[in-house]
Amino acid sequence: MKILVASFNPVKVAAVRQAFMACFPAGDLKIESVNVASGVPDQPMSDAETLAGARNRVRNAREAHPEADFWVGLEGGLDVIEGEMVGVAWMAIGDPRGRISEARTPTLPIPPSVRRLVDSGLELGEANDRVFSAVNSKQGGGAFGLLTDGRHTRESVYAQAVELALIPFVHPLWGDP
Repeated sequence: MKILVASFNPVKVAAVRQAFMACFPAGDLKIESVNVASGVPDQPMSDAETLAGARNRVRNAREAHPEADFWVGLEGGLDVIEGEMVGVAWMAIGDPRGRISEARTPTLPIPPSVRRLVDSGLELGEANDRVFSAVNSKQGGGAFGLLTDGRHTRESVYAQAVELALIPFVHPLWGDP
């Protein structure tokens, strides 16, 4: 089974691998990264913009590389809910029949010190690196890992959401259209 991940970020690729291995334990999985545009800013600033980025990645990966069994787009972003900034991420998965399924991670409260840096124009990963004195945290535990002392990481949370997005492709209640 060929799965194309619309990202070269090792955390995103590992999350996809973990989720597909859980949902297809007997499958011969070939997971590859492809570079496609998300069609949204590098730092999406709303839930809708983040979802659009994940969907665009699936569509663009399918158009550029139609030979896969699944295309996966993962997009992390920020939103402001009742005045508080939160981190969110959307996972979108498409198959050759044109079906698409999506799932979102839990929302993550963003501390005021990080928000100030984001509001000044930094991406979340860079803002986190400055506040937490980290290096390239978005390719590590990410904000989830930094804020939960590693109990949850970007990879673990993304893998869970990818598994949820896979449900319509693996659960018998969705049948075979």
